[in-house]
Amino acid sequence: MKIETLPLASSRPLSTRRRWRTPAIALLVVALAGGGWYAVQGRSAPPPDAAAAKKAEKPTVFELARNDVVTVEARELALRLPLSGSLAPLAQATVKSKVSGVVLSTTVREGVNVAAGQVIARLDDADARARMAQQAALLKEANARLALANKNEANSQALLKQNYISQNSFDTTRNSVELAQAAVDAARAQFDLARIALNDTTIRAPLSGVVSKRFVQAGEKLSPDSPVMAIVDLQHLTLDAQVPASDIPRVQVGQEVSFKVDGFDKRAFSGKVARINPATEPGSRSMLVYISVANDDGLLRAGMFAKGEITTEKSATRPIVPLAALRKDGARDVVYRVDGGKVVAQPVQLGMRNNDEGMAEVLGGVEAGAVLLAVPLDGVKPGSAVKLAQASSSAAAPVTTAAPAKKG
Repeated sequence: MKIETLPLASSRPLSTRRRWRTPAIALLVVALAGGGWYAVQGRSAPPPDAAAAKKAEKPTVFELARNDVVTVEARELALRLPLSGSLAPLAQATVKSKVSGVVLSTTVREGVNVAAGQVIARLDDADARARMAQQAALLKEANARLALANKNEANSQALLKQNYISQNSFDTTRNSVELAQAAVDAARAQFDLARIALNDTTIRAPLSGVVSKRFVQAGEKLSPDSPVMAIVDLQHLTLDAQVPASDIPRVQVGQEVSFKVDGFDKRAFSGKVARINPATEPGSRSMLVYISVANDDGLLRAGMFAKGEITTEKSATRPIVPLAALRKDGARDVVYRVDGGKVVAQPVQLGMRNNDEGMAEVLGGVEAGAVLLAVPLDGVKPGSAVKLAQASSSAAAPVTTAAPAKKG
C-alpha cells in the first residue's frame, strides 16, 4: 500500500490576519484618545454663544493717562499785552559852569555815585573874590553917602519948622536922600552878584545819581555854559515802550508791567504805567507808553533793552479751566467731570478768557480740586466708566478694561 504525504498548510493566510489587526488597534487607540480630549474640553469651555453673552454683560472702562485729565486750580487770571522798549533815566542833567575860570580840581569820575549838593569840581576863585571885595567897598561908600543925606534931611526939616529955609530947599535935601538910598540898593545888588559868582566857582551836583560823563580836566579854562559833568539818576527809570495804536484803549495809567532785560534772563522786573503819549510815532502806527520803574538795587542801566507784558485786566481768585476742556451742549458751556469712576457733563458759567494762556475763568459750576477731562477723547462721553492710570488695580471694578482712550 502506498502512503502519500499531504503538503503542509501555507503560512500566508496567517500573516494576512496579523497585518490588519495592528492598524485596527492603533486606530482604536487614537479614537479613544480624541474622544477623551473632546470630552474634557467640552466641559471646561462654555459654548461660544454663552461666552459672548457673558462678555457683553461687562461694561467697558476707559483708562485715562495723566495728560488726559486736569485738576482744577483756583488762582488769578490775567490778560496781558506784550511790549518792548529801552530804559531811560527819569532825571538826568548835564552840569555846566556858570562863570569863567580855570579848573582847579574835579572830585569825581565816571561811574561814581554823587549826592545832591556834593562838590564835583572847583574853579580858580581869585578874580571872583577880588570883584566881591570891590563891590563890598562900593556898597560901604553908598551907605556913607546915605547916612550923610539922612543927616542933612534932619537938619533941613528943623530949619523948615523955624521958617529959616523954604519948602523947595527942603525938598531938594529929601531928594538927595532918595538918590543915596537908590545908590545903596544898586551897590548891594552888585555885591550880591559878586558873591554868587564866587559861590559858582564851586560846582555842585544838582541831583543824586551816577556820573556818566566827565567833560573837563584840571587846568582847563572854562567859559560860562561850558559842560562839566553829566549825571543820571538810576534810582528811578522809565521804560519807553511802543504799543500798537489799536491796543492803546486797553492801556491805562497805573497798570502793572513785568519785564525782563538782556543779561538778567532769570530775574523779572516790575513797573507801572505812568504816562501815555497822545500822538503816534512818526513812520509807525505805535504810541509810546512810559512805564515807571523803581531801581532801588541799581542793577538796571540806562539804554538797556527790555521785553515784557502789561497786565491790562485781572480777575479775582477763582477756579480756572483749560479752554480745550470746554464742550458745548446746545447754548451751554459744559465740562466733562470725572466723578466716582464715571464721566459727568457739568454745566459751567465762564468769565474772563485768556486765549494766549489757553485758560478760562469759572464763575460757577466747578470748584477747585475737581478732575476734568483735559481734551476730547474718542468714545468717552457722559456716563462712560473711566479710571485713572495712577489708581491701584485693587480699587478698580472687576470688569473688562478697554485699551487706553485715544485723543480725538
